[in-house]
Formats: sequence, C-alpha cells, structure tokens
Amino acid sequence: MAETIKYLLDESRIPKAWYNIMADLPSPPPPVLHPGTMKPVGPDDLAPLFPLSLIMQEVTAEREVEIPEPVREIYKLWRPSPLYRARRLERALDTPARIYYKYEGVSPAGSHKPNTAVAQAYYNREAGIKRITTETGAGQWGSALAFAGTLFGIDVQVFMVRVSYDQKPYRRALMETYGARCVPSPSNETQSGRAILARNEKHPGSLGIAISEAVEVAASRDDTKYALGSVLNHVLLHQTVIGQEAMAQLELANDYPDVIIGCTGGGSNFAGIVFPFLGAQLRGGRKVRIVAIEPAACPSLTRGKYAYDFGDTAHLTPHAKMYTLGSTFTPPGFHAGGLRYHGMAPLVSHIKELGLIEARAYHQIKCFEAGVEFARAEGILPAPEANHAVRAAIDEALKCKEEGVSRAILFNLCGHGHFDMQAYIDYFAGKLSDQDYDEAELAMALSGLPSVKAA
Repeated sequence: MAETIKYLLDESRIPKAWYNIMADLPSPPPPVLHPGTMKPVGPDDLAPLFPLSLIMQEVTAEREVEIPEPVREIYKLWRPSPLYRARRLERALDTPARIYYKYEGVSPAGSHKPNTAVAQAYYNREAGIKRITTETGAGQWGSALAFAGTLFGIDVQVFMVRVSYDQKPYRRALMETYGARCVPSPSNETQSGRAILARNEKHPGSLGIAISEAVEVAASRDDTKYALGSVLNHVLLHQTVIGQEAMAQLELANDYPDVIIGCTGGGSNFAGIVFPFLGAQLRGGRKVRIVAIEPAACPSLTRGKYAYDFGDTAHLTPHAKMYTLGSTFTPPGFHAGGLRYHGMAPLVSHIKELGLIEARAYHQIKCFEAGVEFARAEGILPAPEANHAVRAAIDEALKCKEEGVSRAILFNLCGHGHFDMQAYIDYFAGKLSDQDYDEAELAMALSGLPSVKAA
C-alpha cells in the first residue's frame, strides 16, 4: 500500500548465522531428562529421531550457528521478508503508537515455518535420510515440511490433528501438492493412534497425539527420521532469522521497539522475532517489553504448571521442563490450530520463569475482530494464529492513545489466512464461539505429570 512504508533489505543481508540465546541467558534451562534413567539425555538417546547435526544444534551454547549456503540459497526465494510500518492501522486507531509488523506470509508455504523446515530437510538429506515423519496442527508446519522435502528429495508423512484435517482441507491439499502424504490423527496406522481411537472413535485429536504417531513411525524404521515444527531448541534457533532481519530493518527506519509481541503455541515464531532483541538486551542493550500471546482455550503460559512433562500423549518422548497443561490435555477445537499444543518450548518457558517476558491469553472472537480490522486497514488477511498478535498490538496501541504516549510496537505477522477462509466465514456468520477448556480435564491432565525430583 502507498501509505505503508516497506523496509527491505537485499539478499546479501539475509543472516549468515542463526542466533542462539543459550549463550546469553543468565542461567541455563533445566536439562531434558531420559524418562527411564531420569538422567540428562545425550546424543545417543536422540539419534533414532534426528540426524547428529541437529542434535548438536539442540545442545550447543555457541552464540552463532552458521547457516549452510544451500539453505541461504533457498531462503532467497522469500527472504529477507518485509517489515511494514502500519500507518493506515495507526490512523484507524487514532493512536500515537508506531506499529511495525514483520510479515512471514510471503514464504512459499505462507508462514514462518519454512525457516526451519528447509534447514531440517537439508540436514536430513546430508545424513542420507530419505523419509521424514511429522505432525501438524493448522497445517502450516506440515505444508512447510512438505515444501522442503520436495526440494531435497525426501518423502514426508504428516499426521494432521483430526479437527484441523476436517476444518482446513486446503492446507491438506497444499501438502499433497508438494508430494507429502497427510493422515488424520489419531489414526489406525500406529499403536498410539489405535489406542486413542479404541477409547473414542471420534476423538478430535491433539498435537500431543499427532507427535506420538509421528515419533512412533520414525523410531520403528531405520530409513526414517522425525521433524518437529516448534518447541525444540534447534527449531527456535532456525527462526531467529526473523528477529535479526527486523533489527536491521528497524535500523534503516531509525527506530527501535519498546514492545515486542508474538503469538505462542509451541514457541517458534515468538522466539524467532523476540530472541535476537532479548539477546541484545541481555548483553547490555536497550530494554524491551516482551509479550507472549496465547489462546484462552489452550493457555500453557498463563494457566499451565512449570514442570517436567512428556512432549507427547503416548509418552514416547523425554521429560522437558516447560509450562504445561499436561500431556493428556486435549483443547477444544478452536480455529487457531497452530496454538493447540499442551506445552510451551522449554526455552520460552525458561525465560518466562526468569521474568524476562509477560504472557497474556485471548479468546478467539476478539482475535478475529482484530484480524478483520487489520485486513481492512493494511490489506493482509492474517492467519487465525497471527490474529492473537494483532489483537495484542491493537490493544497496546490503544493504550498508547489513552496515555498520550508514542511507543514503537513490533509484532510478527507469522502467516496469512488464505487457507483459513472457513474460519472467517464462520466468524462473519456468527458461528464462532469463545471456547474454554474443561477445568476437570485440565486438573486430571496436571495430576498425571511425571514425578521428577527437583533438578
């Protein structure tokens, strides 16, 4: 739009290294534990699921991890992604705030997810892997890995949460277009899936269940590895290209954020925009206020317990200390499918526990209202997940108006909503409701947390 300033960098400014916040934290996060020995996991424990290169990235404390040139070459298809000044939205809100958004919807898959999908596919290809399994909620991660798999000649099988499989057929079609096989989860293809269906043949699924199915398949085959689209350290690491580019773009704009906002499900897009700025702050740079926004129907950061838990429902994964609602928790089927995970990334959980970030939860109708307002001002239709960040940015801008203060607000618009039109159709038809989790189910899930002595 003519009224919107677009800050761009050329291809030479794509970061040459990912940023690792582990190097700058005041204290390291608690170790991931083997569920059998209760000792910290080592490379051999993770080898059945990941290639050694990604395992090393998972545990490294080096501040910078070099981005391989083949990965940077593919990044050039859409990176650097644009940073926009939302002047039309500012005028619509009549706010003195300066609102910026980093737009990741320009990637081939329409979200931030290819930043790590391409990297993970590359390292698997280099290790001689021919097949990858994964899970997906809303389908953005599944479509991103399908895209990356086809670039590197890797077969991809995606277990998609059943409620999203039914709600988002176009995401499924995109995965199949890229050559992936998409299976609704829980499925009859795994022991963990069959066990769930035996108890409830109409189970809506959850990311925890889909992870169990994907992990089970990968662990049972020598030719197959597993890929995760969020939560793990190496995934968050790959996403830091977002924040690094945003820092350089804001420098061109002669500005710096006072407030940084990101929606949070597993934590990858939030970490991508936030970690480079937080790292600069931890090294003595300018202090920023950081706000994580999550759905009220699956509020791990605001309602969960900071404790060791399994990353999946069938308990095939190690114990990670994180804010969790319990590995057996199944959220209601609200439309932001990418934010339905029962836990939060251990690194994001750790910085929340250290008091370095805030967390806030929103119901979905307020978020869709904000998404429509944003689309009518800026012309970009956000994904349901991204609407949570839009809602918070608007609220912060209105707070600036109320206080008569001009602050710079930065948020990550992590994906477009072009494959989520049924959600908007339902919104305009008045069919959306503000769903809440079942308190009794949450209590039951939390009561089942593994017993782990203080680490």
